[in-house]
Amino acid sequence: MKNFKDILPFPAHSGIENWLQIVFLTPVLALFLTGTPILKAGDRPPNIVVIFIDDMGYADIGPFGAKGYATPNLDRMAMEGRKFTDFYVTQAVCSASRAGLLTGCYNVRVGILGALGPKATHGIHPDEVTLAEICKQQDYATACYGKWHLGHHKKFLPMQHGFDDYYGLPYSNDMWPYHPAVRHLPMEERLEKWTHLPLIEKNKIINPRMKPIDQEDLTTEYTKRSVQFIESNKDRPFFLYLPHSMVHVPLYVSEKFKGKSGQGLFGDVMMEVDWSVGQVLDTLRKHNLEKNTLVIFTADNGPWLSYGDHAGSAGPLREGKGTMFDGGCRESTLMWWPGTIPAGSVCSEPVMTIDILPTVAKLIGAELPKHKIDGKNIWPLIKGTSGAKSPQEAYFMYYGSQLQAVRMGKWKLHFPHGYRTMAGRPGGTNGIPTDYSQTKIGLSLFDLEIDIGETRDVKGAHPEVVKIIQKLADKMRLDLGDSSMKVKGSGARQAGRL
Repeated sequence: MKNFKDILPFPAHSGIENWLQIVFLTPVLALFLTGTPILKAGDRPPNIVVIFIDDMGYADIGPFGAKGYATPNLDRMAMEGRKFTDFYVTQAVCSASRAGLLTGCYNVRVGILGALGPKATHGIHPDEVTLAEICKQQDYATACYGKWHLGHHKKFLPMQHGFDDYYGLPYSNDMWPYHPAVRHLPMEERLEKWTHLPLIEKNKIINPRMKPIDQEDLTTEYTKRSVQFIESNKDRPFFLYLPHSMVHVPLYVSEKFKGKSGQGLFGDVMMEVDWSVGQVLDTLRKHNLEKNTLVIFTADNGPWLSYGDHAGSAGPLREGKGTMFDGGCRESTLMWWPGTIPAGSVCSEPVMTIDILPTVAKLIGAELPKHKIDGKNIWPLIKGTSGAKSPQEAYFMYYGSQLQAVRMGKWKLHFPHGYRTMAGRPGGTNGIPTDYSQTKIGLSLFDLEIDIGETRDVKGAHPEVVKIIQKLADKMRLDLGDSSMKVKGSGARQAGRL
């Protein structure tokens, strides 16, 4: 790189050299060192929209192979934006996945495992820095409309973690006395298992007893509030987080989409999700915001296969929700920013939700948290920079507190672990699940470039790859632990507690 004095537009011995070091050198150095766009003085930083679908399968949208129902808005989003074919979540279950997205950390690092229920007394720790809090550094308007699932007590809710507004369910929409496992019982017996499901606005419960008919309007109401938020904040930068309750069971859809797909209730719900995306994108276009807004569409984990016709499809991927095979943790993902992200493009480099927070921080000029995070800036991959590669050496795939697999480049190594499976059997019908079988996998290496379904173990042909990944895994175990080896990691932090 050239010396600072060699790139000055006027002699370095002039009296303004010190001033130039502040206003000229800093952004120039950043451009040379990172290649990331630097905001000019007075420029408005980009708006950020994250749409997070619940329990959506890899093949549940048109751009990734959905059949039988239309997703025209998502199809257009892919044509105008970029598909990410190898995009992962930290863990294939609700709360754990959301923790990774919002903190830029493996969920094990922040102490959030599994799916928090109404009896949980823990949630996101107040010291963790969320994506919303990153955006608040630059005076963004922030809102969350949908399923939160990082703790339902007040201290854990969105308003205490960087969001200016919140409306939605504090946890999954099946955690209520109408759950399939209890709905045959008298109500007093149901309530011994599940409490009533509340609907929350800001920090206040506005409906303490959600009924089935109330859930029919959830997707519409989340969308309506999202549109209003964009319109109210069109003249300032904003961060909108839209974590839909659907297509998590029980499935509900508004009157405008009932029976519309011809593919049953699941198809109807997916069409309404697509409509919701269209409403958000159309509102951005209406206010000429599309060329200054990054929109990310993805999901928290794969399909809940035991629900059969009320679950989606992982397509060519193995297994589904609740496993760290790719069918559980690899999500169909679209990113859209007309004029900035190349239209109709595809990224096949592995990336993960943990990378979103540091990427947004870089884009908007915000500081990263002082504590350790796991994500890295993937802006070159999003922008489609020629030759860009994943900045991560590997991604580590825990289920619970057990390290079950590692993705390194095209390779994925599974360590011995048990998992649930439908074993080729169909799932349930009409919202009633069937039972999983339990089985095990031994140490297995898969080449995902030629074996997307993780079917052919090639560790015997590539022992050197296995050794490299095992060394990476051992290092990570010292940091985050591994319950299967009774290793407690030194870098794992505690969740928040009441």
